[in-house]
Amino acid sequence: MIADPTYNLILAAACFLGIHIFISGTRLRDVFVNAIGEKAFAGVFSLLSLAAIVWLAMAYNRASDETFTLLWTAEPWWQHVAMTVILLASILVVVGITTKSPTAAGAGELVDDPNAAQGILRITRHPFLWGVQLWALAHIAMNGDLSSLIFFGTFAVLALIGPPSIDAKRKRALGERWETFAARTSNVPFGAILTGRNTVNLREIGIVWPLAGVVLYFGLLYAHEWLFSVSALPVR
Repeated sequence: MIADPTYNLILAAACFLGIHIFISGTRLRDVFVNAIGEKAFAGVFSLLSLAAIVWLAMAYNRASDETFTLLWTAEPWWQHVAMTVILLASILVVVGITTKSPTAAGAGELVDDPNAAQGILRITRHPFLWGVQLWALAHIAMNGDLSSLIFFGTFAVLALIGPPSIDAKRKRALGERWETFAARTSNVPFGAILTGRNTVNLREIGIVWPLAGVVLYFGLLYAHEWLFSVSALPVR
């Protein structure tokens, strides 16, 4: 293990981002898939990602404990704003995970469904990653320290580069079939709606999974101190 906790954290972040930037959605991935098969690649990549994220989490905890460096102090009112953003993020993450989407791993064939671009996908075809983005940015702003900037910033960067990487991967694999789906959706929230390529239909999203997102939010809010040794309850 690298002696300096901050350098160790930076290296872990670079490793985690690197395997996604240079492998996940690139033509190098296609080479590996052709060599060992889709399932074998998915298994190896999942193990690499798990190892990298464990290293990243351990490095973050160590850096926070041993070399805590405060960069800014969030105003008390900002904590309430951040918690509201994280609530929205929780809903997006749950709805994104539970929505059948051509952007999900192994689900590319769903582009052939004429009703694929519905529900939350009318708003954005990458709801899960937008949820991760909001979660990460809210934590960065609320924590204000160097270790959190690196740790949560890693997820923010991944959530930013993830959508175009996934889209490019799907386009290479599905061609015009993907283009048809992409034309009815957008990565940027409400982009397809504002340009007249789709319309909002909240009934398709339903109430069950958004409520599950709210339950997840409050569960993590009150279990945060037990799980991570830091209270997430806003300071009044």
